[in-house]
Amino acid sequence: MKQAPTLSFDGSVVLVTGASKGIGLACARAFARAGAVVAGVSRSQENLDAARRTLQAEGLDMRVQAADLSDPAAAQAAVDWAERECGPIAVLVNSAGAARRYAPEQLGPEAFRQTMDAKYFSYMHIQDPVAKLMAGRGRGSIVNIVGQGGKSPGIFHIGGGAANAALMLATVGYAQAYAGRGVRVNAINPGMTRTNRVEEGLAVAAQSSGRPREEVLAEQVAGIPMGRLAQPEEIANVALFLASDLASYVTGAVIPMDGCASPFI
Repeated sequence: MKQAPTLSFDGSVVLVTGASKGIGLACARAFARAGAVVAGVSRSQENLDAARRTLQAEGLDMRVQAADLSDPAAAQAAVDWAERECGPIAVLVNSAGAARRYAPEQLGPEAFRQTMDAKYFSYMHIQDPVAKLMAGRGRGSIVNIVGQGGKSPGIFHIGGGAANAALMLATVGYAQAYAGRGVRVNAINPGMTRTNRVEEGLAVAAQSSGRPREEVLAEQVAGIPMGRLAQPEEIANVALFLASDLASYVTGAVIPMDGCASPFI
């Protein structure tokens, strides 16, 4: 009898980008708890070392390597490091890159380039080589943590939202391209989640509107039917499912996680 699929990742190599904090760190923790060999990448070695110490205090581990994934050579080097030091990458969780929020009057060529470098290219520079490695082995799963801002425009997130929209298209396109070669590619679109990125967005909105941060936050939470922000661990739980064999027939999916704030069909 064929063994039933599980959420176990015993010995599987999971590469997590943006692993030093927020949703990325929550994903690293979730996969480590599930038995994976976790390789964490982020721009700051200092932040990665701190994240590793946090996990070690919980009885978990993460091997770490600093890399600026907006640089394609650095992204390739990070992939090479993970394969060399940890083994064949079975799962890639992309959570690196925080596109800055700009008030409309701050937008211009430099702002648009920054948002695409920080989000879109940081994902694609590592997704593409990993997808090709997985295809060569006939198996693999990629989960992109994108953002609901790619479907729900906001005046302070025009550049970042455009990068998210491009990532959603790339996610589904790669899913279609590699489905026949054993590679699944899915995306999660978090809404407001308790991370530093949300705090940065609140600061921009508060400064632009001249209102207190707490007032801006209360207004935004009021627009969430569930009445609260998401926790990073909740996003990580869905990433764990999508990467697992329990989701073996799920690919090309873009899953919203915004508390039904944007009830699109």
